[in-house]
Amino acid sequence: MRIRFTKMQGAGNDFVMLDETKGLLGLTTAQYRFLADRHFGVGADQILSVRPSPAPGIDFEYVIHNADGGEVEQCGNGSRCFLQFVREQGLTAKDSVVVKTLSGIIEPRMEADGRVRVNMGAPVFDLSRVPFDATGALPVAYGAWGMWPLVLEGTSAPVMVAVLSMGNPHAVQVVNDAEAAPVLETGPLIENHVRFPKRVNAGFMQVVSRNQIKLRVYERGAGETLACGTGACAAVVAGIRLGLLGNRVDVETHGGQLTIEWSGGLNAPVMMTGPATTVFESEITVPDDI
Repeated sequence: MRIRFTKMQGAGNDFVMLDETKGLLGLTTAQYRFLADRHFGVGADQILSVRPSPAPGIDFEYVIHNADGGEVEQCGNGSRCFLQFVREQGLTAKDSVVVKTLSGIIEPRMEADGRVRVNMGAPVFDLSRVPFDATGALPVAYGAWGMWPLVLEGTSAPVMVAVLSMGNPHAVQVVNDAEAAPVLETGPLIENHVRFPKRVNAGFMQVVSRNQIKLRVYERGAGETLACGTGACAAVVAGIRLGLLGNRVDVETHGGQLTIEWSGGLNAPVMMTGPATTVFESEITVPDDI
């Protein structure tokens, strides 16, 4: 099967964009994995599909597959690229669209400076909805919130994580130095920890000031990426609830800067602003027998 695609990136988080508004491609898990493969396919952190409106009042459906081929609930940097893509492809002329994801509704909006601002919805703290299994564990009070101890395989001292969801699960650590943090060593152990039945995105946050952090994220199903939009949202929300951050924070990632805003109200939405860039367009033959 030969398909047309667009390669995009948002703060270095890179994507293969597929237009399925005229019909579903019917790709398998193995075919999504092939597209994401950096040696044999196009190469991407996630594959993002644009599908027709599923209901009145919604402009598009947004379907996300990780590099391992699994479908996931949300991708923040991808949501900005989503808006840029549908505008460039002539699928809409709107500056703002209403989009359905597996985890709910988001509303990306084009700003005057060319960046895209996205209402990412309210964070989720209910452990059963993250989901996080707290059986036999007790949180440690920190600020107005608390952090959970995780005992990792091969280690004696637990790591302390803030647990929440931004439509997908996140475990955020506060570290002294993001560059020196053992992201590649402990990231996979946190991602696959038994307390996270759907696995988890592992964030390593260094607080620079009350309005700036440095962040690295080991993403579920993708490994460490240059940036993670929902990870940036989760880190800032955690930092605010832990009393470490103000309500507007610049997040420095290896791929660039994102700006995250949250009022602190438990039902208040998190706003994310950042870049979305088209890299190239092309076609590729996807094997049927993989």
